[in-house]
Amino acid sequence: MTATGEDHVTARGGPWWWGRRRSAVFDVSLAAVSALECALEGIPFARDAGIPVAAGVVFGALAGSVLLVRRRWPIAVVLVAIAVTPAEMGLMMGVVGLYTLAAAELPRRIIASLAGMSLVGTLIVTFVKTRQDMARGDLELGDWFVPFAAITMSLGFTAPPVLLGLYVGARRRLMESLRERADSLERELQLLAERAEERAEWARNEERTRIAREMHDVVAHRVSLMVVHAAALQAVARKDPEKAVRNAALVGDMGRQALTELREMLGVLRSGGDERRERAASVPLAAVGAAAAAAASRAADDDGPCLAEIEELVGQSAAAGMVVDLSVQGDVRSYAPVVEQTAYRVVQEALTNVHKHAAGAKTYVRLAHRVSEIAMQVENEPPEEAASSARLPSGGNGLVGMKERVSALGGLFVSGPTDAGGFRVSAVIPAS
Repeated sequence: MTATGEDHVTARGGPWWWGRRRSAVFDVSLAAVSALECALEGIPFARDAGIPVAAGVVFGALAGSVLLVRRRWPIAVVLVAIAVTPAEMGLMMGVVGLYTLAAAELPRRIIASLAGMSLVGTLIVTFVKTRQDMARGDLELGDWFVPFAAITMSLGFTAPPVLLGLYVGARRRLMESLRERADSLERELQLLAERAEERAEWARNEERTRIAREMHDVVAHRVSLMVVHAAALQAVARKDPEKAVRNAALVGDMGRQALTELREMLGVLRSGGDERRERAASVPLAAVGAAAAAAASRAADDDGPCLAEIEELVGQSAAAGMVVDLSVQGDVRSYAPVVEQTAYRVVQEALTNVHKHAAGAKTYVRLAHRVSEIAMQVENEPPEEAASSARLPSGGNGLVGMKERVSALGGLFVSGPTDAGGFRVSAVIPAS
């Protein structure tokens, strides 16, 4: 982030109280000129006061050199200028001091008080000096000239530096405020960019998880049934050739369906990658995930799975040798597509887990249509010891995926073993 404001000024460095070396050189030059001026004006002051000329010169030089600290102590400079006004010296010091005082960040009452003191001092000294000159005959003008000259001189040496200092100080404070606001805005933009990047990364991770969950739900079920049918085919190939032929046909149908669905999802993902390369910009992963999820949801037809297909899903498991009982309670009605798809996936994944972990166990599938929600439960009894296992691999993501789906719709998901030694999966999804 580019440094601005005070950090930028002080970064260049300067001696003592100066922020920059250029400012130090400028103030030293002003102090030298002011000291020279006051030293020269100290000569007539020493003669009029009856003191040694050298003392007047030294006094004037010391008084004029106070201008060196105008940035650090502007009040002191103005007070010294007011103090030496009766000696008719320090004109430059008074003007520069008033400008610095007005430009400094000091209360307005202090600036007004010191400016008023300087105005009154200059007014009195000019008034007295002009009367003395007229009394000696150096000026041959009317009496009106004395107050006119005093007022004009005092205002001329006081008002312009004060007004200019107030303007410069206000402009300086405005610029500092703008720099601070620019720095604050830059920090806020950087923070917003970091938060946007975090949100984008979170969205990418969410969509990756969603794509993986869709692929798992669609492909794993059919592949699991294929493995079950293949195991049954191996067992009855010689004993019952007709049943072996039916199982072989089912394996072929399941394989073709799984291959079709997998090809659809890979096609969506591949087309998304092609569009990113063509446009030379990243396509939002949310769009790819949504398209993949839509493609993955088409298990039976183009509209995606629905509750009406639960009976067919149960029939597929029964054809694979599972003893499964389906019961439906309540008035059957339609729900939002996402609700029906989620309910279908929960039952589908639960039946897949039964094939994997409890082959041969009797399974109960229950659906309950309630007033404002739909409930489903898949429970299996303990598998028989003599039952053959298809030895299906498990990635441990099925239950996690079901819970994520149900929770995303504001529902409740519970799973765990039963007291009888079986396993139960229950879910309740709001109807709207």
